[in-house]
Amino acid sequence: MIRVFRPIPAAQLKLLVFDLDGTLIDSAQDLCNSVNAALEESGLPHLPDPAIAGFVGNGAPLLMRRALAMAGNSAIDQVNEDLFNKAYAFFLQYYREHKLDFTYAYDGVLDALKALHELHDAPSGPSRIMAVLTNKPVRPARGICEGLGLADYLLHIYGGDSFPVKKPDPLGLRTLMEETGARPDQTVMIGDSKVDVETARNAGTWSLGCTFGFGPQTLVDNPPDVLVDMPSEWTQALTPA
Repeated sequence: MIRVFRPIPAAQLKLLVFDLDGTLIDSAQDLCNSVNAALEESGLPHLPDPAIAGFVGNGAPLLMRRALAMAGNSAIDQVNEDLFNKAYAFFLQYYREHKLDFTYAYDGVLDALKALHELHDAPSGPSRIMAVLTNKPVRPARGICEGLGLADYLLHIYGGDSFPVKKPDPLGLRTLMEETGARPDQTVMIGDSKVDVETARNAGTWSLGCTFGFGPQTLVDNPPDVLVDMPSEWTQALTPA
């Protein structure tokens, strides 16, 4: 179901920017397995998958730091830096090798991207560009998009280490707008958590939230302009009437 809190002017959109984890893909199992592998390597107990999945969205360093704090029963600011550095390096290496073990594109994602791409190519349709802006490190982000057939529809794939700051800082989104010549009122950020809504707000763009991802509960107090329950509704929400 599509819920509209502030109508997005679909006819004037030029740039569609997607989050990755919890928006285009379900990567939870591979992320959880990689975190638990790093915890085991560090001599710490495994964490339940739902707990780890709840840490996703603010970038891999914070994900690993939060996991170490929970597994070690400490405050996040008390995590030993040497322990963190070793665990994080192990996590990155393990995840690079296992990023596509269980990760998949949500049902309807490829069809929706294809439909939006065809709308871009239609002579009477708006000229649109699609990109990914994620807090996941850029190398695995690009590898996943290429492996799952998403990259064909995307002009740019930027990750959490593509810029000196991560979402919700608007730098990445503003960079995409500058590179594509899109104004804020011609841009929409599509994601599953408050991080994406806040990124859109900070950049002055439109926001579209997805309830099927990792952080839908965070959208309750941070509502986007439009909220959808499935990827197939992107096309309806972003197609000019």
